[in-house]
Amino acid sequence: MLILREVLRWKTTEVAELLDTSVASVNSALQRARAALAASDPGRGDAAAPMDETQQELLDRYVEAFEQFDMDSLVSLLHEDATLSMPPYELWLQGHADLLAWFRGPGAHCRGSRLVAVMANGSPAFGQYRPSGPGGSYEPWALQVIDISAGRIMRINSFLDTARMFPLFGLPASPET
Repeated sequence: MLILREVLRWKTTEVAELLDTSVASVNSALQRARAALAASDPGRGDAAAPMDETQQELLDRYVEAFEQFDMDSLVSLLHEDATLSMPPYELWLQGHADLLAWFRGPGAHCRGSRLVAVMANGSPAFGQYRPSGPGGSYEPWALQVIDISAGRIMRINSFLDTARMFPLFGLPASPET
């Protein structure tokens, strides 16, 4: 319930309907989940391991391919069964063919984007800025969180709530060009 409400921003009534329960039950479970999370002190754990040189080179190649909109190069950096999601939309793609088709179709609006590196919960991430503002200026579009496994990118999760997410990660209103 916590994820549905806090991350995906579903209404309490929507969560209750999905889980076939009452609004009061959702609110109660949400209150308990928040209390348990606060008591667990998730910031107390071990620091994330720093990226090694190979992972950093992979991410550098990802940025170059994404910013050049070289989708063949980008896909070559992915596991064959890599996924792309874009919460809160139902978009969920898997595999090279699906990702290429999407980037060359509806995802073509990402052409010309700029990426600014950050870390998100111990994972590499990027603030994505699209050239869609007045006069072609860059506007925040997504926070891309990248999962790496066995030397390749396994998942790209693009969170679109930039008004809320960018300040949390210290991302500027526009990238430095």
